Amino acid sequence: MKLIIFGATGDVGRTVVNEALARGHSVTAVARETAPLTDMENIARVDADLLAAPEKAAGLIAGHHAAISALRPPQGRESQLVDLTRAVVDGAAASGVPVFVTGGAATLKLPDGGGHTVLTAPGFLPDAVRPIAEACAAQQALLDTITGARWSHLLPPAMLIDGPRTGAYAWGTDTLVTNAEGVSQISYADFAVAMVDLVESSEATPLRATVGWRESAAQVGGP
Repeated sequence: MKLIIFGATGDVGRTVVNEALARGHSVTAVARETAPLTDMENIARVDADLLAAPEKAAGLIAGHHAAISALRPPQGRESQLVDLTRAVVDGAAASGVPVFVTGGAATLKLPDGGGHTVLTAPGFLPDAVRPIAEACAAQQALLDTITGARWSHLLPPAMLIDGPRTGAYAWGTDTLVTNAEGVSQISYADFAVAMVDLVESSEATPLRATVGWRESAAQVGGP
C-alpha cells in the first residue's frame, strides 16, 4: 500500500512510519520539518505547514491508498489540533482516500463503572496534560460532525510509553483498556502495530476504537 503519514516526526508518527516500512508499505512522511527523518531510507519526505496552507493536504494525499494523521501541536498550542485534523480529513475526503486519525484518551470512560471519562474524572489528569486532553476531545467532536470522509479514529490508552514491540494488544470501544493491575498503557511501538493493522484491515468508516496492553509492562518485557 501507498501510505501518507502526517506528523511523521513525532513519537507516534515516527513509530508508525517504522512499522509501515517494516511491512513493506510505500511511505510518504509529512511534517513541518522532516529533517529528523534523514536517517530513514526508502521514504519520501515532504515539508508542509498545514496551518498555513491547509489546502495542500488534498494534493499530497492524492494517489495514496490511505492517509494517517499522527499530528500533535507543540506545548502551548494544543488547540491547533482541531485545525490540523480538519486539514487532513478534508484533504482525504477531497481525494477519496480513507483517513486514520490518532486521537487521545480524553473521552474514554474509566473502567470503574462510575461514568467519568479520563477528562472529567476528578484528579485523574495532571494539570500539565489537560490542554492536550481538551484538544483531543475537541478533535473527536470535530470528527463526529464530518460525514463526507471515510475516517477511523484510534485512541490510545491512558499512557503511551517507551517499550517493546510485542505485536500483542487488546481492542476496546469507549472504555480504557487496562491490565489486571488496572494500568492503562501501551508502548508507542505496539500502538503503531495497532494503527497499521487497522489501516490494512479496515475501510468501514466512521470507526472509533481504542487499544491497550492486557498484560503488565513487566510481562511484555517493558521497564
